[in-house]
Amino acid sequence: MLKEYKTVREVVGPLMLVDGVEGVKYEELVEIQMQTGERRRGRVLEINGEQAMVQLFEGSSGINLKDTTVRFLGRPLELGVSEDMIGRVFDGTGNPIDGGPDIIPEKRVDINGSPMNPSSRDYPSEFIQTGISTIDGLNTLVRGQKLPIFSASGLPHNNVAAQIARQARVLGTGENFAVVFAAMGITFEEAQFFMDDFAETGAIDRAVLFMNLADDPAIERIATPKMALTCAEYLAYEKDMHVLVILTDMTNYAEALREISAARKEVPGRRGYPGYLYTDLAGLYERAGRIRGRKGSITQIPILTMPEDDITHPIPDLTGYITEGQIILARDLYQNGIMPPINIVPSLSRLKDKGIGKGKTREDHADTMNQIYAAYTSGIQARELAVILGDSALSEADLAFAKFAEAFDEQYVDQGFTTARSIEETLNLGWELLKIIPRGELKRIRGEYLDKYLDAEEG
Repeated sequence: MLKEYKTVREVVGPLMLVDGVEGVKYEELVEIQMQTGERRRGRVLEINGEQAMVQLFEGSSGINLKDTTVRFLGRPLELGVSEDMIGRVFDGTGNPIDGGPDIIPEKRVDINGSPMNPSSRDYPSEFIQTGISTIDGLNTLVRGQKLPIFSASGLPHNNVAAQIARQARVLGTGENFAVVFAAMGITFEEAQFFMDDFAETGAIDRAVLFMNLADDPAIERIATPKMALTCAEYLAYEKDMHVLVILTDMTNYAEALREISAARKEVPGRRGYPGYLYTDLAGLYERAGRIRGRKGSITQIPILTMPEDDITHPIPDLTGYITEGQIILARDLYQNGIMPPINIVPSLSRLKDKGIGKGKTREDHADTMNQIYAAYTSGIQARELAVILGDSALSEADLAFAKFAEAFDEQYVDQGFTTARSIEETLNLGWELLKIIPRGELKRIRGEYLDKYLDAEEG
């Protein structure tokens, strides 16, 4: 029999202070019964002697201190998991919101997960095709990697997220592939966009969606990515699936952490965010990876909007320390109508060399990737020189590089949100564009590949 407490001392925002508690544990689930009979949920956030601070999921409006009953349930927040979750839409706490039947769980799992032993991790080494040339060709996503997308207010990161979720696949295998998509703090309109896009394209058949809206409580926003990752871990490590987890928007998640931290009167860190923001984000991002002896894997693409387009802001700054690279959306490309507006110069996938080459993508991939980067940056410099000095001051090679950079943006980067290119198509397009540059300037590609692919393209 669970003990009931009617000793609520104080309610501040989403927090409730309960006196005289015994045997209560951190992260324990709490049931709150109001004077009207309505039941709400919360979790233990802090214990100090006989006092427990409870974080409320559904908010504190209407709570009467004297007549409110609190029960501590003796277990953490859990998610009931089952393969039947695939194709379904849930709210941020794991309740179905798509009008379908309740999930009959195979088991219930603590959403905080279990730490992954570093020695049991397997190194990411297998290519995942997203269908987006700037990612597949130049910033390759590898199975088990964490590769965030840095966006900014007004840029189409939602379209990019939906495109990756729709197009991503593992090549050359008959292995099961699934997408777990978690949206935090989004508007109803954005939520409807994702649900309609997944339904219309059939992507919902292999996806699990967790939706937390902007008017939902902050505590639910904090639980949403943990729910998604718990679902992903079940599918990956118990059902041998390869799971791509897309988390958007991590900025809204960090803002919810800051709101809770302020309500607890904690000493703020950088820009008012709690000092444990780094460890909290690491606790989410490090749940990606592969485990030796297990067939499944979890690959993560967190998406965050940089406040004021500032890449040194604490959220993108700390995310960059924890993850293996970044894909950056550029406002100038977006304003020029280039979609998706991915700027390849500051973008980086630190594991790209591990997922490309013969037997994975194609033997010429690494050389063409390096040459395209070099040619594009040379083209940008040539265009800047032309603005200052005029075209007449440029050499023949400079003019070729400038022409390459322009064609690269128009043909390689600008593929739209509905075109899915295979890695073969991406590599062949790269060779087609490299023909603009004199062969003598293609110094980063081995002669055998120039003979095999460049001459073949020209033929």
